Amino acid sequence: MAPRYYTVTWDQLHRDCKALSWRLVDKGPGGSPWKGIVAITRGGLIPAAIIARELDCRLIESVSVVTYDEEERGQPRVMKSPDAAGDGEGWLLLDDLVDTGTTARVVRAILPKAHFATVYAKPAGKPLVDTFVTEVSQDTWILFPWDTEPQFVAPIAKSR
Repeated sequence: MAPRYYTVTWDQLHRDCKALSWRLVDKGPGGSPWKGIVAITRGGLIPAAIIARELDCRLIESVSVVTYDEEERGQPRVMKSPDAAGDGEGWLLLDDLVDTGTTARVVRAILPKAHFATVYAKPAGKPLVDTFVTEVSQDTWILFPWDTEPQFVAPIAKSR
């Protein structure tokens, strides 16, 4: 079976991040603004920038967890922790996607009290996030705009 791909354009990503912002605007601690945002690198960096603007949040931290590259999956390694966020209480933790939940489990252990939001969610990782916008099937590979470039693709009927 050919892999499924879901191509996300820059415009769509911006719209989806704005939709996520609408869901998050009143969910800060006690209805107050968030203390800050922790972006999971690398995929969470661009959504964090868009959402920080929408939520008028100026304090942005990052956490870096390496679990795979384009070739293979490995054991998760924390490359950078978000020291300023403490246990995450009052902080918004953001990523582009929760897939299998491997990275999500690692960052949840680091920031157990953070509100975890992703733009996209797959079924295996969905229970680990508090808020998301769009669910895609587990067997779908999301092509983000920072990983792709426009090119010709044969019609489905001709590519069989």
